[in-house]
Amino acid sequence: MKKANTDYRKTIYACFIGYIVQAIVNNFVPLLFLTFESAYHIPLGRITLLITVNFGIQLLVDLLSAGFVDKIGYRICILAAHVFSAAGLLGLVILPELLPSAYAGLLISIIIYAFGGGLLEVLVSPIMESCPTENKEKAMSLLHSFYCWGHVAVVLFSTLFFKIFGIGNWKILTLLWMLVPILNALLFAKAPLAPLTEDGEPGMSMPDLCKSKVFWVLMLMMLCSGASEQAVSQWASTFAERGLGVSKTLGDLAGPMAFAILMGSARAFYGKFGDKLDLDKFMIGSGILCMLAYLCISLSPSPFVSLIGCGICGLSVGIMWPGSFSKASASIRNGGTAMFALLALAGDLGCSGGPTLVGYISSAASDNLKKGILAGIVFPILLIAGILLLKALNRKS
Repeated sequence: MKKANTDYRKTIYACFIGYIVQAIVNNFVPLLFLTFESAYHIPLGRITLLITVNFGIQLLVDLLSAGFVDKIGYRICILAAHVFSAAGLLGLVILPELLPSAYAGLLISIIIYAFGGGLLEVLVSPIMESCPTENKEKAMSLLHSFYCWGHVAVVLFSTLFFKIFGIGNWKILTLLWMLVPILNALLFAKAPLAPLTEDGEPGMSMPDLCKSKVFWVLMLMMLCSGASEQAVSQWASTFAERGLGVSKTLGDLAGPMAFAILMGSARAFYGKFGDKLDLDKFMIGSGILCMLAYLCISLSPSPFVSLIGCGICGLSVGIMWPGSFSKASASIRNGGTAMFALLALAGDLGCSGGPTLVGYISSAASDNLKKGILAGIVFPILLIAGILLLKALNRKS
């Protein structure tokens, strides 16, 4: 085992950085929403569409990848994921000025890097799962904590850059973030990749997975995990700036960064002590805490208390996504690429649907983000129901 861990150390590091790339793809552009609104005269409703398109394209890639990843090969696909991510970030700098419509330039760029984000979501977790580690649940939680640390880095360094050099130089920062997927592609090019399933046998097919009741419960859990997380995360900066009346600097630090730090802390905590904890109880407790955080954000008259609610929400959703992946790996043996792709599909559907629901409810309520976030409480409620149902099905089987 020690020799195997040494052999795959480069692979594990590349997986960690892969989720940092995913964090850049998903969380950098939301920091620029109000900049796009003022500089390119794009209304908030159309900016909401940018979120939907990003996760919608990732959702489509999740669905299609079950059919082509095994045929093309994991190495080619993971390298392509990083190339798409870098190309999309480059497009943000070039295309809005090059095309007649700045909005079209932003949209095309987001579509390009969404392809990369979708592939990363499908590939990184199973590549990590295939590496020889002593405790898969702990390793998966630690892996997903790097998404959070990437989110923290994006918000912290971006905020410091804007404070020192001004928001008008956001294109330079975009090019700096572009270096991360380029460098990690070089690391993945030399990293060893292990077979995904035992003895290298093919994983389950999509029809076989769809016949399983356990699989559909896991899909519900993944959908609610993505929605519970992104419904607050994607709107945290805008919520703090506009809804609470604080500055952009304070909004970015107190909103998205606090959210990401606490989400990463929850994942790192389980990554350290997961062998001593009951995953079901930990996830149910997190779901209840998430409900309380949503109520705190949406119902408190105090801006300070609402910001605390954003941070608590990050703590509560930390285990949801990696925990659901771990439950899937334990419940369905040899699920293979198709299982991970479809679970990522459900998760990205939640990532798209959560903030979109918040945006549309807020828009219908005269741009009241608090009412939109209150509507999102349905997702942690359904997640808890899914955990209980999965436990009952596993006990029955």
